Amino acid sequence: MEDTSPLTDALAQLASTARHLNLSSGMHAMLAQSRRELMVSVPLRRDDGSTAVYPGYRVQHNFSRGPAKGGLRYSPSVDIDEIRALAMWMTWKCALVDVPYGGAKGGVAVDPRQHSQAELERITRRYTAEILPVIGPEVDIPAPDIGTNEQTMAWMMDTYSSTQGHTVPGVVTGKPVALGGSLGRASATSRGVAHVALMAMSSRGLDPTTASAAVQGFGKVGRDAAKFLTEAGVSVKAISDVDGAVYSPRGLSISGLTAHVERTGSVVGFEGVESIDPADLLTLDVDLLVPAAVEGVITAVNAGLIQARIVVEGANGPTTNEADAILGDRGVLVVPDILANAGGVVVSYFEWVQANQAYQWRESEVNERLEERMTRAWYSVIEYAGAHQLTYRQAATALAVQRVVEAHELRGLYP
Repeated sequence: MEDTSPLTDALAQLASTARHLNLSSGMHAMLAQSRRELMVSVPLRRDDGSTAVYPGYRVQHNFSRGPAKGGLRYSPSVDIDEIRALAMWMTWKCALVDVPYGGAKGGVAVDPRQHSQAELERITRRYTAEILPVIGPEVDIPAPDIGTNEQTMAWMMDTYSSTQGHTVPGVVTGKPVALGGSLGRASATSRGVAHVALMAMSSRGLDPTTASAAVQGFGKVGRDAAKFLTEAGVSVKAISDVDGAVYSPRGLSISGLTAHVERTGSVVGFEGVESIDPADLLTLDVDLLVPAAVEGVITAVNAGLIQARIVVEGANGPTTNEADAILGDRGVLVVPDILANAGGVVVSYFEWVQANQAYQWRESEVNERLEERMTRAWYSVIEYAGAHQLTYRQAATALAVQRVVEAHELRGLYP
């Protein structure tokens, strides 16, 4: 039976890369371990007066290239191994797009849909207070992830700033623009996904105006990725969320579906389309598949059934290692998460720079710089892959690990 745990996959990818780069056993061991891990209890006084307690985590995988950077996730499935894997992938992602950060990740094992806004604020502020000793604008800079948003970041920034006696906008990214957030940040991950998807389609001779796509997930990443792909002429035929999936052979109206979701909270019930099993979305006859929900959805069980010619990973770790090998053998181009969804951390970096400068860039400037970073990373990956006969995931991971190793070797081991 396939082990689909994210940490197993992350460690296996690192082991393969260590062999390719001929890393010493000591260097491999250092990269396989997180530099710092914090597990906390997050007590909550609920609106009805009762008390609940949730486990929380913050894992900082590596600091060799700069402060730790990574999202904060609210999900009942959160556990320490998931956070360890996501923090490791963040290290490689930051190195691949050449932003001066190491990787981190945080999470609270809570279902945000089961809590009021007031309860979510109390959870966020208490979690922030618990991890306060290990975060800061030059230490570890959280950002939104699954189950969190710019309001969450505003609460985090305020809680941290209250302990410092002054406002510290650089402690988090993904904040509201009114509090020093960057123009273009909210859609940055999606914009990067769409940009890379269009470059991948071009590399395979696909014309966007005659191509079709399916997008798994209609949240932070999937919604705007579907919008940008549609604007480029791609027919997005299917979209799913946590409640269900919808399909139209003619292509979905993304603006209409967005309005429906804002009214009802789900893609389910959208008029004039077919309802399909969410699992079937992954195996539809489309040119492009964008898994933009959670990790571990493309497995050895369904990889052989995927009909898309290109898979662009909007989520972190959506494809297991065994599935990756199956897709590779079948000639499916997989654009890995550490490249495909790196737009968010790129613009998080831009936001952090703007906070340090106390100056706001124009949105066109942000988008232009994002596109330049993503394009440069794309070509570096395809050139490395071609030179070394590697898949794009192997090439991206090798490039990233090589940069982290170089930084570590230049710094040396203390003492």
